Amino acid sequence: MGTKTVAVTMGDPAGIGPEIIIKALNEQALAGAPVVVVGCLRTLQRLQEKGITPPVELVAIEQVSDARFAPGTLHIIDEPLAEPDELAPGEVQAQAGDLAYRCVKRATALAMAGDVQAIATAPLNKEALHLAGHLYPGHTELLATLTHSRDYAMVLFTDKLKVIHVSTHIALRKFLDTLNQPRIETVITLADSFLKRVGFAKPRIAVAGVNPHAGENGLFGDEEARFVTPAVEACRERGIQITGPCPPDTVFLQAHEGHYDMVVAMYHDQGHIPLKLLGFYDGVNITAGLPFIRTSADHGTAFDIAWTGKAKPESMSTSIKLAMQLA
Repeated sequence: MGTKTVAVTMGDPAGIGPEIIIKALNEQALAGAPVVVVGCLRTLQRLQEKGITPPVELVAIEQVSDARFAPGTLHIIDEPLAEPDELAPGEVQAQAGDLAYRCVKRATALAMAGDVQAIATAPLNKEALHLAGHLYPGHTELLATLTHSRDYAMVLFTDKLKVIHVSTHIALRKFLDTLNQPRIETVITLADSFLKRVGFAKPRIAVAGVNPHAGENGLFGDEEARFVTPAVEACRERGIQITGPCPPDTVFLQAHEGHYDMVVAMYHDQGHIPLKLLGFYDGVNITAGLPFIRTSADHGTAFDIAWTGKAKPESMSTSIKLAMQLA
């Protein structure tokens, strides 16, 4: 698995994050992996006491260099909840949102200092995050702020389909009102550099249109002519292997079948729906444009099954493995 160390953030402790972290790191493929967990030690202990997760040894460490990785042992950099025994599983609460924020901030500091080479994040709850006074739309924007990254984008990653987004956590109306050529060019450039960074020598990128049938030559909208086509042509002139604008109802299938290495999706659901349909359990969320690798389980906090033992760890496990691989 290599010598690169990954920091795994707990996410919202009232959700399934703590459970899927323990389950993932207890798998044979990750047993003894160079991973430290940034989160509330007491919360993980409560899960163990209730028999919700497999029995593992939880070892608190002050710094990454203190870790002695071995199967059956999880090393925890403790970020304690304000009142850990008062945490209510499956409920939105400020102390949980604050913990999720502090875990990301601590892990980011470790990555920026070079103590870890990648971060894998468990899901947080945006309402709880906001309730705690941390007004970010999600992980992507929070990480960009903490690292002072100006150009960044969300990538959804599976073996057969990879999608990068021009916009994510904004209303569809706002997306249409703020769409512009420079942002599309930025995301295409991020897609090309990201794919090269992870091993694609000559990436093939497709750009989805905004409207049905990519506008049908202006019959269904002019965003393609005004923004998308000029951005594609400008990037092609810079040597990027790019196709588009492509009809959104077919381009994701074409990428899944191997015609393209990545699709540039215009807005959140345009990219999320096909990827989650085809790779819900093994999809990984990556932030392109950060100074380090960041991956995430590609699902939410699942409050309805939190702390019941029902949560599936596949996406968390895949995100940790991919973080190690890319690092």
